[in-house]
Amino acid sequence: MSTAHTFGGSADARAYAPGEWAAFRRWGRTCAARWTLFELATMVLGFMIFWPIGVAVFVYKMWQRRSGADDLQTFVTAKWNEARTSWTGPRGWGFSAGASGNAAFDAWKAAELERLEAERRKLEDAAREFADFLDNIRHAKDREEFDRFMAERRAKP
Repeated sequence: MSTAHTFGGSADARAYAPGEWAAFRRWGRTCAARWTLFELATMVLGFMIFWPIGVAVFVYKMWQRRSGADDLQTFVTAKWNEARTSWTGPRGWGFSAGASGNAAFDAWKAAELERLEAERRKLEDAAREFADFLDNIRHAKDREEFDRFMAERRAKP
């Protein structure tokens, strides 16, 4: 018994596997852009609060389906981050990185930040060295297992 399905009647008589329907194309459109829970909730709440918001979400989803653009949540997150950095600068919501007005404090702060940056670089280098060490151990173990397999294979008559 086959679990494959055909779409479109006799004109599209190709059989599709169960998971393959998402890539089905017809009339130049793809069905791969599924609705996420965020998009559904945004559209429903948009219709409940102010109907043009719901229509805008629906229109964006149809445009996304045709163009292959990002989903709504990714789009909104990117736009939010752009707006946030334009409002507050690259540091985010916290205090600004500007000068305090005290030259001694600013010099101490710059030295401490440089020291912390050097410490961070040292930690990254140590993490990279440890990852390389683990890779070498895995490689040596794999080589040993392969050599043992080949020796056992040669020993068989």
